[in-house]
Amino acid sequence: MGANNNRLSPRQKMINLMYIVLTAMLALNVSSDVLDGFTQVHDGLKRSNSNVGQRNDAIYAQLEAANELNPGKARVWLDKASDVRRETKALYEHIDTLKHIIVREADGDDGDPDNIENRDNLESASVVMLSPSNPRGTRLKKRVEKYRDYIGVLIPDTAKRNNITEALSTEDIRQQETLAPRKWEEAKFDQQPVVAAITLLSKLQNDILYAEGEALSSLLSQVDAGDLRVNELNAYVMPQSRLVMRGGKYSANIVLAAVDTTQRPEIFIKGVKLDNDKGLYEVNTGSTGNFDYTGWLQVTHGDGTVTRHDFASSYTVIEPTATVSATMMNVLYAGIDNPVSISVPGVATADISATMTNGTLSRQGDKWVARPNAVGQDAVVTVTARMDERPVNVANTTFRVRRLPDPTPFISYNNKSGATEHYRGGKPFQKAMLLASPGLEAAIDDGLLDTPFTVESFETVFFDSSGNAMPEVSAGSKFSPRQKQQFQRLSRGKRFFISRIKAKGPDGITRNLSPMEVIVN
Repeated sequence: MGANNNRLSPRQKMINLMYIVLTAMLALNVSSDVLDGFTQVHDGLKRSNSNVGQRNDAIYAQLEAANELNPGKARVWLDKASDVRRETKALYEHIDTLKHIIVREADGDDGDPDNIENRDNLESASVVMLSPSNPRGTRLKKRVEKYRDYIGVLIPDTAKRNNITEALSTEDIRQQETLAPRKWEEAKFDQQPVVAAITLLSKLQNDILYAEGEALSSLLSQVDAGDLRVNELNAYVMPQSRLVMRGGKYSANIVLAAVDTTQRPEIFIKGVKLDNDKGLYEVNTGSTGNFDYTGWLQVTHGDGTVTRHDFASSYTVIEPTATVSATMMNVLYAGIDNPVSISVPGVATADISATMTNGTLSRQGDKWVARPNAVGQDAVVTVTARMDERPVNVANTTFRVRRLPDPTPFISYNNKSGATEHYRGGKPFQKAMLLASPGLEAAIDDGLLDTPFTVESFETVFFDSSGNAMPEVSAGSKFSPRQKQQFQRLSRGKRFFISRIKAKGPDGITRNLSPMEVIVN
């Protein structure tokens, strides 16, 4: 604990860095670079003050919530926290007022501490804070001391209280260029550039908010510190799960409600005392079925009397099982990704692993994807679940691997409403739609597989008036110019055939598809 209390926080490191910059400023005769550095430090302190303020708001909100739940216990601490917030706000706003007075002294009535024009002015801070007729610096010092003493009383932790005392120290300061120590207010504001004085005041505000946060945290921790022991005792059995797989372990915590940590009860199950004082009951399971057990808690009171509290519970042991199902159907198709669901009752998804023969099986979020290799060779999915910190093989499921079915060729067109439809032949098809179609497509779109194919080539076969066949070859999957010319010559009721269709699937296999008949309407 001592090491943690002495380690510098990021906030304290930033404050120490600011003092280094201040020392450098005194040695460099207030260069523009140093003034820019103070501006950056001041901006950083503003952000830090905002963050610390939000943290303090959150702590205070916790006290308000505790008071809503139990006013009798939390009201006294909420009232103290409200006093802390009021004192902090008064001092914080007083420092804000001093900032505005100093900047207006340097820049005029429109001066803004967040946008200082005469940053290198060395007189304004001294005039405002050290004037003999209106010693604002001395009054600020006294207010800081009063606030420091007030906050210190509320913080029982010695290390934290010492940190606040050091952060809000108003002791005389010995500087390198002086022989004797200088008063706190003189060391802070005498002949200081305006931007340095404003930065020092922002740093003081940061220290005040830090002190407020420590005080609020201490008050919040006191809400439950004075709780009284309850006068009603009940025994509870809290199993991790009532459903246990064979080979797994049944675990349950048997506790006394609101137990006194200085006096642990003795726990007996089936007449045998547990070998631990935490109420952990564990049984190795070797067979399936329902199992009941009973016992009692034995509590010794301060007057020497002993009370007994009976309890009873049960658990169920089942065979290891898992659910493995192909999302699409009862088979897997080679060469494509097949969605698969894998789950084990009572086991988290992260604790489930699976492998597959004749292909690969990979996890994608909460789902799995199986990609078989060889057609006609079964794929076996093996599921393993981690239970009681050890892997357990819970299922082996066999799937048949089949080749992806052949697709159906079609011509895409837009209907009157603009929706895309597929013409598969065998019925009249408007000539205008035929001429507007770019070519031939193919897919398995039965609502189950929904797998697109790539048409590589096809032929159209027309017949002249003598019944002679006139084949025309496509341009890949597109209608060739000669085919388009033939379409133009077709009259109502004429028909032609699309044959020798070659289409390649995602499994890399090229197939010859059945011809389709097109009837021109």
